[in-house]
Amino acid sequence: MVTDVDDILTGVTTARAALPPPGDARYDRYCAVLAAHLTHSWEDVLAANAVDVGRAVAAGLGADLVDRLALHKRHLATLVGLIDRTRAALPAVTAPGPAHRADNGTTRRRLPKPFGVALMIYEARPTVTVEGALLPVAVGNAAVLRGGAEIAATNQALVAVVDRALADAELPDGTVAIVTDPDRRVVRALLKRPDAIDVLIPRGSPSLIDYCRTSSTIPVIASGGGVNHLYVDRSADLDLAARIALDSKLGEPTACNTLELVLAHTEVARELTRTLLRTGAGLAEPWLLRVDPRLVAASTSVARPAAPSGPDAAPAARPTTTPVVELTAADDGREFLERSIGIRPVAGLDEAVDHIRRFGSGHTEGVVATDRAVVDAFLARVDAAALVVNGSLRLHDGPTMGLGPELSISTGRLHVRGPVDLSALLTYSWVIEADGTLRGEGAAS
Repeated sequence: MVTDVDDILTGVTTARAALPPPGDARYDRYCAVLAAHLTHSWEDVLAANAVDVGRAVAAGLGADLVDRLALHKRHLATLVGLIDRTRAALPAVTAPGPAHRADNGTTRRRLPKPFGVALMIYEARPTVTVEGALLPVAVGNAAVLRGGAEIAATNQALVAVVDRALADAELPDGTVAIVTDPDRRVVRALLKRPDAIDVLIPRGSPSLIDYCRTSSTIPVIASGGGVNHLYVDRSADLDLAARIALDSKLGEPTACNTLELVLAHTEVARELTRTLLRTGAGLAEPWLLRVDPRLVAASTSVARPAAPSGPDAAPAARPTTTPVVELTAADDGREFLERSIGIRPVAGLDEAVDHIRRFGSGHTEGVVATDRAVVDAFLARVDAAALVVNGSLRLHDGPTMGLGPELSISTGRLHVRGPVDLSALLTYSWVIEADGTLRGEGAAS
C-alpha cells in the first residue's frame, strides 16, 4: 500500500489534540488566508483539474459526470463566497449557550466542542475538498479527506493551498490530510479505525454511502441518494407545477436535491405532460422526458412553438424539441444523473405516498397543490429530510434556507437531519457551575 494509514491518522490525531478551542481567532484567520491562497493559486488548480477532466473524457465518462468534476473560473467566486459566509457565521455558532439557573442554585450552560477527527469520503466533486477542508476545521475539528480517483490531480493541487493556509493561520500541521492515493485498500483501512476517527461523512452515490455504513463502526452522518419525487395534485396550478419540476431538475441535474420523478394525479397527468413539454421547449440546453406508457399519447400531441420568422424578427435559436422516451418499471427508485425527468400517473395521494415510501431515499419530497387538506396530509404521511410545498426541490439547501454554509445534506434521523451546517459539526459539554452544592444522598454530614 502506497499510503500508510497509520501515519496519516497519527498525524491528524496529533494535530487535533493541539487545535485551539472553537471560537479562537486562528480559525477566523484560517478562513481569510484560505480564501487568499485559493484565489492566488486558482490557475494552478484549474490546470490540475484539466488533467483530471482529460482523463475522464478519455475514459468515456458521461458528460454530466465530467461536468461534475470540472472546475471553472466561476467556481472560485462560489468557494470564496462560501469561505466568507463561514467566517461570518463563526462567532454565533461557537458562542457558549446562555446560562440557566436551577432550583438548587447551580447554573448550567452548553459549551460547544468539536467532534474530533472527521473522515470525509466522496467521489468526483473537487469543490467538496475545499468544503471539507473548511467547515469542519473552522469549528475545531481535524479532517481526513478522501476524494475519488477521478479528481486526484485536482486534490493534489489543493493540498498545497490548504497546507499554506494552515501554516499562515498558525494551526497545527496535519490538521487536514487530503488522501490522493486511489487504492481502495486505503478506504477500507480508514473505515476500520474508530479509535482515531470520530465521525464519518460520506458524500456520493447510494452504493458508496451503503458501503461506508456497513463497513465501519464509526458514527455516520450520511446523505442518502437523491431519489426525489414531486406529487402534483389535481388541485395544482399546472403551469406552476411544470416550472417547479423543471427548476427542480435542470439547474444542477446530478445534485442530491434534484427531482427524478413527477407523480401526477390521473385527472391532470396528461395535461401536465403537455404543459411540461411546452414549458420546456426552447430551453438553452436539451433535456429528456421519460413518460409512463399511459401518457405517451399526450406527449406526442404537443404543438411546439415556431421560431420567429420574417424580416423584422429578432434572431433566435429554434426551440429545442424535447426527446421523449418510455418510462419503465426499472426507472422507479433510480437516480438518472442526467437532464431528464420522469412522469407517472397515480390515482391520488394514497398511491403517491405508497410510491414514495417504496422508492424514495428520504432526501427531498415535494407536493404541488392548492387544496390545503392535500398538503397537510402529504406533510403528515411522507417522511424525508425536507418536504417542499409548492416550490422547487432545490430549495432544500442550507444557504437557501437561511441556515448558512453546509457540508452535506443528511438523511439520517439522529444528530442532524437536513443541511449539515456548522452547528451540526459541533457537539457540546454541559457546564454546571456550583458553589459547593452537593446532591446530599450519602454525603457526609
